[in-house]
Amino acid sequence: MQIRQLHPLFAGEVSGIDIRRPPSPQTVAAIDRAMDEYAVLVFRSQPLDQDEQIAFASSFGELDIGLAKLSKVKGRLDYPELIDISNVARDGSIAPSGDKRIAGMLANQLWHSDSSFQYVPGKYSMLSAVVVPPATAMGAGETEFADMRAAYDALSDAMKAKIEPLIAEHYALYSRIWLGDEDWTPQQKAGMPPVRWRIVRTQPYGRKSLFIGSHANRIVGWPVPEGRMFLLDLLEHATQRQFVYRHEWRVGDLVIWDNRATLHRGRSYDMTLRRELRRTTTRDLAAQPESMAAE
Repeated sequence: MQIRQLHPLFAGEVSGIDIRRPPSPQTVAAIDRAMDEYAVLVFRSQPLDQDEQIAFASSFGELDIGLAKLSKVKGRLDYPELIDISNVARDGSIAPSGDKRIAGMLANQLWHSDSSFQYVPGKYSMLSAVVVPPATAMGAGETEFADMRAAYDALSDAMKAKIEPLIAEHYALYSRIWLGDEDWTPQQKAGMPPVRWRIVRTQPYGRKSLFIGSHANRIVGWPVPEGRMFLLDLLEHATQRQFVYRHEWRVGDLVIWDNRATLHRGRSYDMTLRRELRRTTTRDLAAQPESMAAE
């Protein structure tokens, strides 16, 4: 396995292995070590069918289904663990403007960490490009990744001390409702209650990182307006250009990122053109959420 660094701080392009076959334990260990260093790995020209993607992702741990657990309608893909990142409706047509699926795609354009709104959040996410539309005046649908370790390192000592004890509440539907997608039943809202995480995380390999993003809706113990503005300021710092790698998709790409150490967002594209990507996400079983006891 060879890795070519894509950004001065993180992200690498991998060659020398075929991910269309289930990886050996040695390969899994090598990718794990590379993820600790690079946080984002790009595999070019390795188109995966649904079975192959599930087999590859499952080699790295138990898979998550995210917000799919709130839906009683079977998705378009063969596995509930395959998250359909597309503008395609269940009948195969392109979803029209105003459709709930489009709202979900727009929510993906906010900086976030996958499943940070769950008691077992996401560890690795793996996104495979199946159909990539051409670039237009509306954009090319790239995906951007921000290194939360480098963003933490760049904070002043005073700011590091200020945020060290802070806890943020993450709520699955916060960004959706903010976008105007308010059509959620009480049962759905109850099915995904808020969860609390420390703003500063220490990675298993020792580096500290920020754990924020669009699911973080308040700081525990702070007035809501003050907490939200503080989180916005911190997010603005953390997503400055020097911390960001932008991935330009080609059909057959697979990109793996570490949700513990990065934020990501999709970029805009012409949603009248077909775009299909499939995501698998492993669960971070070692994560320790904060208590939801009364403040």
